[in-house]
Amino acid sequence: MAKIYINEDYCKGCNLCIHFCARNVLETSTRLSKPGYPMPAVAHIENCNACGLCELFCPDFAIVVEKEEVAKK
Repeated sequence: MAKIYINEDYCKGCNLCIHFCARNVLETSTRLSKPGYPMPAVAHIENCNACGLCELFCPDFAIVVEKEEVAKK
């Protein structure tokens, strides 16, 4: 499982993170970033494998993917 953080101070609504996500984790929302652009929203976190493509392709460094460690038994 992963956590995705989207910084509303930096996002300019380019949707590159949505476009490059092969697992359809993100979608466009009606929420606006501080500069006034429609931000992506995490719609299907259960599909995320923490590959980091959304983070890699974001030109504004507005998205961060954090991989959650699974406790070993």
